[in-house]
Amino acid sequence: VSFSVGRALDVDLILKAKSSLPNERSFAILKEMDRRTEILTTAGNLFRERGYHATSMRDIAGALELRGSSLYAHISSKEEMLREIVDHAADAFLAQANSVDGSLPADKRLRALIRGHLEVIVQELPRATVFFHEWKFLSDEYKARITARRDAYECHFRKAVEEGVREGVFRVEDPKLATLFVLSSLNWTYQWFHEGGTLSLDELTEKYTTLIFDALNAESQ
Repeated sequence: VSFSVGRALDVDLILKAKSSLPNERSFAILKEMDRRTEILTTAGNLFRERGYHATSMRDIAGALELRGSSLYAHISSKEEMLREIVDHAADAFLAQANSVDGSLPADKRLRALIRGHLEVIVQELPRATVFFHEWKFLSDEYKARITARRDAYECHFRKAVEEGVREGVFRVEDPKLATLFVLSSLNWTYQWFHEGGTLSLDELTEKYTTLIFDALNAESQ
C-alpha cells in the first residue's frame, strides 16, 4: 500500500532540493529522504498489521533488509517513527478540514468535511490506522499535543453541526454529542475499508452522508 499524500509531499521537497542545492549535496539529501520515507512506510504497515508494541526495531530492519545499526543511522527510535506517522496523519486531516470554505452553508460544509475525512482514510489507510489505534502509545507530552490537534479538527465538525442547528437544517438536541457521533462513525472506517473493495470514495461518501444526515434529522439532502 502506498501513501499518496506522503509521496506528494516528498516530491515537493525533492524538487526544492534539486533547485536549491549543489548536485552532490542534493543527491545525498534525496537519497536520505527516500530512505526515510521507505522506513516510515514500512513501519506504518507493520504497526498497522501487528500493533506498535508487537513490532520491534529488528522487525522493521528485517523488512527493509537492513542491519539494526543501519536503521539507527536514519532514525533514532521506534517512538520517533510513531510520532512522524501520527503527525503525518494529523496534518492530512487538518489540511482537509482547513481547505473547506467556512462561508459555505452548514450542510454543504459538513458534506465537504465528511468527504475530506474519508479521503484521508482511503488514501492514507496504514497511517490513518496507526493514528486512530496506536497514538495512545506516544509519550504523555506528545499525546497532549496530538489531543490538542484532534480537538481543533473536531471543532470544524462541531461548528458545522451547531450552525446547521441554528439554521434549522439539522435537528438535534445536543450538537456536541452529535458531532462525536459523526466523527466516531467516520473514524471506524479504517477497521473495515480495504483497497480494491466494492465501494469507491464517491460511493462511500454518499452513503455515509446519507446515514449521517438522517441521524441529524436533516431537513434536506
